[in-house]
Amino acid sequence: MTTYKEIFGKQIKQLSTDPTDAEAEGQVWYNTTSGTFKTVLSVGAWSAGGPLGTARAYVTGAGLQTAAIVVAGYNGGVVSNVEEYNGASWSEENNLGTSRYNVATLGVQTAAIAAGGRPGVPDTGSTTVESYNGSSWTSAPSLNSARTYLMGVGTTTAALVAMGANPRSTASNLTEEYDGSSWSAVNTNGTTRRNVGAGGIQTAALYFGGTPTPAATEEYDGTNWTAGGNLGTGRYFTAGSSNAPSNTDVLIFGGLTPNTGVTEGYDGTSWSTRPSMGTARNSLAGAGTASAALAAGGNAPPWSNATEEFSYSIYSPIAATWASGGALNTARDEGGGASQGTQTAALAFGGYNSGALNVTEEYNGTAWSEQNNLNTARWGLLGGAGIQTAALCFGGDAGGGALAVNEEYDGTSWTERNDLNTARSQLAGLGTSTAALAAGGQTTPSGKNEVEEYNGTSWSEQNNLSVARYGFASAGLQTAGMVFGGVQNPPTKTAVTEEYDGSSWTNGGSLINIKYNHGGGGSQTAAIAFGGQINPGAISAITEGYDGTSWSTRPSMATARSQISGSSGDSNTAGIAFGGTTPGLSVLTEEFTGEVEALGYKTLTSS
Repeated sequence: MTTYKEIFGKQIKQLSTDPTDAEAEGQVWYNTTSGTFKTVLSVGAWSAGGPLGTARAYVTGAGLQTAAIVVAGYNGGVVSNVEEYNGASWSEENNLGTSRYNVATLGVQTAAIAAGGRPGVPDTGSTTVESYNGSSWTSAPSLNSARTYLMGVGTTTAALVAMGANPRSTASNLTEEYDGSSWSAVNTNGTTRRNVGAGGIQTAALYFGGTPTPAATEEYDGTNWTAGGNLGTGRYFTAGSSNAPSNTDVLIFGGLTPNTGVTEGYDGTSWSTRPSMGTARNSLAGAGTASAALAAGGNAPPWSNATEEFSYSIYSPIAATWASGGALNTARDEGGGASQGTQTAALAFGGYNSGALNVTEEYNGTAWSEQNNLNTARWGLLGGAGIQTAALCFGGDAGGGALAVNEEYDGTSWTERNDLNTARSQLAGLGTSTAALAAGGQTTPSGKNEVEEYNGTSWSEQNNLSVARYGFASAGLQTAGMVFGGVQNPPTKTAVTEEYDGSSWTNGGSLINIKYNHGGGGSQTAAIAFGGQINPGAISAITEGYDGTSWSTRPSMATARSQISGSSGDSNTAGIAFGGTTPGLSVLTEEFTGEVEALGYKTLTSS
């Protein structure tokens, strides 16, 4: 019960709705609508980060959430490459000098150690130690005892490695300390284990999980090991992070028990549950702190490139999702849409339903309504640009071959304008009705790379795409656009992304999945790709999001479909997808809402 004593001294606001702006934690207000006292509460949550360049398990990491390093791993063979994270994306760095996995990685992004590990075959451990300076690896003094499946904490001049196995099936209780010059054996831990997780520093370490005692926790004070509180969920092949220099504020996440995404926090005495990761996995890398952690890679299965960030704050993310919208009046696939259309003001035109369609429909966020028809009925993944009240439709196929016809919509009717220079279907369109771009497409079984710009009056040829393609998607504006996926020359498909600056094309991050006949929208730095067909041809509901550098997984649509249309304005947080084939022709509309952050509220009990 909330008493006068407990709330005395706090300013009590009287509000009819809960605030959406940040309030200091502990601020109390009275919601007159619900008749309750409320306050802001810190909460923890996982959210998606940029994917690793190389999917892998048996990988380890070190550093911070915004400056991390992951080292080595295994994905059917030994992975020796190293990647660094900047808080948004990973970049390839120089490989380890000695190939191995299950190494103990400790330190920070610019000063790390990789100790021990398994070279591959035979399944014995290694004594090899290498030091990283943020650029390259050099040999460092070797461990006294060869081990794999070990774990390390600390710095390059005050490090601790403990437990592990040699060979991999024989668990160890050995502990070694490093002073920057040599390793020395110190008191062994009380529980012989391998495949453990760890947090803290050399003089205040916490080791947890592992096999054969997956719930065990032990604390190290720089001299001795003592038992700590047991994990709520016993596990091995796990990862962790901590708020150094303490072993009393530690996070554990993932592991095998079986495969789990369960997260727990340690307060120096006991473990308590935290929100679970989005992707359950084991043999993953951990980095960061207990309040700003990073999880990367692992075995989901299969080998994973997923990155997730854990943040503990007054804000918590509300997960992205697709929701049902109003149905089209006319089922269709291979239609077009205004590329800058929004979730509440979209435009659909043309497509195929027993023949070429000229039907135009407008969406108001709830329902579609039929409008004046196109002058030229057509299908073939039409090029589209603009918004609901100022749009273009260009290219396509009326059944007799590719078209160059261009029409402009003013919110009421369509008017024919100057045609494309090159007839084509299954092309990409982006931009506005007075600054549009037509890219790629086909007139033969092979993809085209021709690009044209529209200035509101006429089309002019521009620099070609690097990859000729058709059946692909696009996003952005004429001076900051992008294209992604598609078919090159049957049966070759592509995941390549190209970005346009108004003059030339450069490669961006490739799609995670090779896909074609898909939809897309957004901007060059915030795009989504949805549906389509995944190589070699399965109809897909998969959605990916682009941050200007790399693509990462988003929630899938409820209904898999290809030859789909859609738009997302200039963002990847409020998209719309409509029509397509499931393989039957579809009237379905789905609305995409991206991940958003909201304040965490706590309702106070009162009398």
